[in-house]
Amino acid sequence: MLRLDAEKPVHLCDGMTRRDFLHAGALSMLGLTLTLPEFLAMKAEGAVRKDKDVNCIMLFLLGAPSQLDTWDMKPNAPAEIRGPFKPIKTNVPGIQISEIFPRMAKRADRFSIIRSVYHTAAAVHDTGHQMMQTGRLFTGGLEHPHIGCVLSYLKGARGDVPAHVLMPRPMGPTGGNLPHGQTAGYLGKAYDPFVLNADPSDKNFKVPDLLPPDYIDAIRAERRRKLREAVDGAVKAFETSQDARLMDSNFHQAYTLMSSAKAREAFEISKESEATRDKYGRNKFGQSCLLARRLVERGVRFVTINMFETVFDELTWDIHGSAPFTPIDAYRTLCGPWFDNGYTSLIEELQERGLYENTIVVAMGEFGRTPKINPAGGRDHWPQCWSMILGGGGIKGGQVIGASDEIGGYPTDRPTTPADVAATLFSALGISLTTELPSPGNRPLPVVEYAAKPITELL
Repeated sequence: MLRLDAEKPVHLCDGMTRRDFLHAGALSMLGLTLTLPEFLAMKAEGAVRKDKDVNCIMLFLLGAPSQLDTWDMKPNAPAEIRGPFKPIKTNVPGIQISEIFPRMAKRADRFSIIRSVYHTAAAVHDTGHQMMQTGRLFTGGLEHPHIGCVLSYLKGARGDVPAHVLMPRPMGPTGGNLPHGQTAGYLGKAYDPFVLNADPSDKNFKVPDLLPPDYIDAIRAERRRKLREAVDGAVKAFETSQDARLMDSNFHQAYTLMSSAKAREAFEISKESEATRDKYGRNKFGQSCLLARRLVERGVRFVTINMFETVFDELTWDIHGSAPFTPIDAYRTLCGPWFDNGYTSLIEELQERGLYENTIVVAMGEFGRTPKINPAGGRDHWPQCWSMILGGGGIKGGQVIGASDEIGGYPTDRPTTPADVAATLFSALGISLTTELPSPGNRPLPVVEYAAKPITELL
């Protein structure tokens, strides 16, 4: 969650920076084995491109949208395949999307649709969450890091704001009782995202972990800081060790985040006009999109938004058709309008503020839905083919990448795996695909599988 280094570089006598020192030194405290010379070599070899400082906002559409009812319509298929929604034209000739996205249709030149994503693992939500957010399936107890956590590890934070923020809350139960891929995994908790744990659409919204609790006033907080300084003086000999200096740095970074006026201001969504808040939608997804714009504007590198947190007993994209899941008509009444307003307002405002060219906005689910509508009037899990959205940050808009067959069941052109999606995001973020991360067991792992290929048509 918190960085161990400061944004402002401090050059040591041998030419390395304080950031370089802390990046490498922190690994020993975390039980990892990358040495300082290895870190400097990785940096010199171009693992991080200094000339490309791109942000990313990941909109995770938990529950898994149906490709046939969103971005890969099949109007000529039989009724039990095509579903209840009609396609509408977009502002790009030849591209149609669902009628549940009228605002999005007017901005199709600003994003591209990938219609041939698939995976071959089990058709359970947790598995898809892992693969789409890390590029890998978790096996052997090894948890791979979220893409945003990798960016945080490689590039660090900008000033007082966190490098990676997850909101409104982490993914909850989705049926598989497996990790969802929203942590730093083997990189260690130091690179976990800052979790909002609050609903920005709540009229009493505040960030629980940003400030000390209300019962700890400023005087008591300052007293605690001074007490720690006194303890520091009493154990000065211990503080000369490298591990202790890193612990001290970690404490001060946490204190800076809690007390920073700039960090507090970044999260103050109440400063937005009523008209702006209405435009995004007065719901947790819409207000999360608005907050994401504020955070990126103020230096946060990566924002992950969970549109929903569970598939049980609430309306989501998981349209099995019967309780405790969601009926297909919820796409028209809730899921579609929430996404259409939140997503479209986000890319419009990023464009207006000059941020879209260096901010990727990706919207994706964990798999697709069955081509044929089930007896309950919904669609079930289908990882064999689905669609997702990519735009901004240098991603070329106004395109359709790949294609599915006549019933939206299987890719017929440009099959794309979750690893390929991760490779595309890392490439757009300026991260070399040969970059290795220090996994347990002294076994460096590349940021993506060696077989993964970025979607070059988008870059």
